[in-house]
Amino acid sequence: MTQFLVVFDVDSTLIEDEVIELLADVAGKRAEVAAVTERAMAGELDFAESLIERVKTLAGLPDSVFGDVQKRITITTGAKLLIDAVHAAGGKVGAVSGGFNQLLIPLAQILELDFARANQLEVVDGFLTGKVLGAIVDRQAKADALIEWAAATGTPIENTVAVGDGANDLSMMAVAGLGVGFNCKPIVREHADFILEGHDLSKLTEKLGL
Repeated sequence: MTQFLVVFDVDSTLIEDEVIELLADVAGKRAEVAAVTERAMAGELDFAESLIERVKTLAGLPDSVFGDVQKRITITTGAKLLIDAVHAAGGKVGAVSGGFNQLLIPLAQILELDFARANQLEVVDGFLTGKVLGAIVDRQAKADALIEWAAATGTPIENTVAVGDGANDLSMMAVAGLGVGFNCKPIVREHADFILEGHDLSKLTEKLGL
C-alpha cells in the first residue's frame, strides 16, 4: 500500500478544548484570552502576535498547572478510532499545534501519534514566565511540519491529509493532498477540500477509504 500521512490541528480538532483558555482559567484570565483567541482564529489577528499576548497572561502560574489542565482536556469523539484506523492501514499520524508541548506530548503518547510539534512555554524555577521559547508554531510552521513529516516517511504530498478548524490551519490544508475542515470557522469552510460535519472524527475513515 502507498504510504500516507494524516496531520491534525490540536485545539478544537483532536481535542474539544483550547488549551490556552484552560490555562487562562487557572490564571483567572479566561475572558481576556478567549476574546483574543476568537479574533486570531477568524483571521483578524496575526497568530504569533496574538499568542505572545495570550501567553503573557499566564506569567506566575506554577508548572503544576500542566497536570491540572491535562486532566481537563477532552479528546474529540472518534479521534482514537480514526488514528487507529490510519495506523492499521499502514499510515502515519502527526499533530501540530499553536498550543504547547507541555500538554501535547502527554496527549501524543495517549493517542499514539507518530509526530507531534507545538510551542514551548518557558518555565523558570517552577513557574511560567509568560514567554514562549524559540520560533512560534504559526500558520507557516504547520505547513512546514506536514511537508517535513511527509519527506521523513517517504509520503508523496498528494497522499497527505490535513485536518483543522481555524485560519491558522489554512496553509497546512493548502499544501496537503486533501484539506479537511472539521468543526471549522467560516474562513476554513471557504477553502477546505472537504468539510466533515458533526463532532465525530471517526466519520473521516469513510472519506479516507479506511
